[in-house]
Amino acid sequence: MVSWRAEERVARYGSEHKQATRRRILETAGRRFKRNGIDGSGIATLMADAGLTNGAFYAHFASKEDLVATAVADQLREQSANFSAQAPGRAGLEQIVRRYLSVQHRDNPDDGCPSAALLDEIGRCSDAVQRAYTDGLLVIIDDIAARLAPDDPQSARVKTLSVFAMMAGTLQLSRALADRQLADEVLEEGIRNALALMGAEHYS
Repeated sequence: MVSWRAEERVARYGSEHKQATRRRILETAGRRFKRNGIDGSGIATLMADAGLTNGAFYAHFASKEDLVATAVADQLREQSANFSAQAPGRAGLEQIVRRYLSVQHRDNPDDGCPSAALLDEIGRCSDAVQRAYTDGLLVIIDDIAARLAPDDPQSARVKTLSVFAMMAGTLQLSRALADRQLADEVLEEGIRNALALMGAEHYS
């Protein structure tokens, strides 16, 4: 006869194992989406990346759309945490801009910004995916806006969105250019423009 403590341990292990598996799917899916695109990443490929069978997918997600929305939100949470870890206030703005528009970020899209990798596809996704993206992005934007205008972050929200859009577009363009020197120059000019727009060039 199995004791109630043993049953509790089994149940806890089952729950922890399921959460760990879900986390593995989200992490590998996030990387695959940014590398191959949402449309170019089928469930079979995503599950193979996670070392799982197709049949295990529906134990964790109701549909691919559900996975996409959850993975996008997860990617943005990670990006938000990375941005928040930089120096506080305006002093951290230059760090954020330079790391975002770096050669390392450009050359490693799997580990990079979901916006720069997926914006065009997210714009064609379902309302659920777009809502997950909007909610996650605004957390990032509001953190940056609070650095720009600590007394009234809301006043800097649209400006911050515009600068972030410019940075994402700069990264996309640099990735697309075959001329590596020109691509590097685009990043450098993007850094100068973003810092100037945010008034952060004096904090270098």
